[in-house]
Amino acid sequence: MMDPDQYRTIAREATSEIRERASKFFGFAFPLLYPLSWQERLDEIRHLHPKATHHCYAYRYGPGTDVFRANDDGEPSGSAGKPILGQIDSFELANILIIVVRYYGGTKLGVPGLIHAYREAARMALESAEIVEAYYHIRLKVKVLYPMIPDVMHVGKQYDWQIIDQSYTADAQTITADIRESFYREFCDEMQIKAGGLYPDEILDGKLSPDIEIKRIQEDA
Repeated sequence: MMDPDQYRTIAREATSEIRERASKFFGFAFPLLYPLSWQERLDEIRHLHPKATHHCYAYRYGPGTDVFRANDDGEPSGSAGKPILGQIDSFELANILIIVVRYYGGTKLGVPGLIHAYREAARMALESAEIVEAYYHIRLKVKVLYPMIPDVMHVGKQYDWQIIDQSYTADAQTITADIRESFYREFCDEMQIKAGGLYPDEILDGKLSPDIEIKRIQEDA
């Protein structure tokens, strides 16, 4: 059984290629590292395949995989994006984008034929991919006075944070880091106690240390 903040995705890009009555379909599966990266990947594929007839896609992102989109890019409604999304769901994956590019071969496939072709291109890309388990992370900023840095680093290491950036002013340091979502509340409390000098009872009363500031960075999907 997976942890609440654990999910399945692919380790790296995977591809596929099929031919259906002279039309060619190229599948591209990408892990999504952050919400808006799907648009960047789609722009890349459109640039690589400017003469393709359609660039259809689907993705799921985020805890509970409640952020999703399926796009038919001019194909009959429900004949492309939905079958692609169906394969993502069939493999029980999240934080993933699949794009299927079509080069029209001169013969119409009909809606059933299109559903089959887009579904198969997505399925074959996923079957060729390495599926891995990962954890949802959130990004945060911790601003502290310099004398508290050793304690802050110790707590961060305890919770296996991944430091993204560090900036400095005359009297304080700001650390940007990623941490597992399920660790966030406990991490904040430990920072207030170990680095901020508060007692557990003060934490329960909602008190915050004036010497440490923890801010969660929100990203819009």
